[in-house]
Amino acid sequence: MKTNSGAKKRFKVTGSGKIKRGKAFHRHLLGRKGTGRKKELSKATVVHPSDEARIKLLLN
Repeated sequence: MKTNSGAKKRFKVTGSGKIKRGKAFHRHLLGRKGTGRKKELSKATVVHPSDEARIKLLLN
C-alpha cells in the first residue's frame, strides 16, 4: 500500500510510536497574536490517541 503523500509531510512517528504534528494557526495574521501564544504554536505536539489509528493507516 502507498504512503499518503500529504500525511508523510505533516506527521512524524517518534521512537516510542507516538505521532507528532505541528500546530495550526501559525502561518499568517501573526501580528494580532501574543508572543507567548506564537511561541507555543511553533512547537510540535502529539496526535490525540483517538486519531492515531487513522493516521498510522495513512503512513503505512
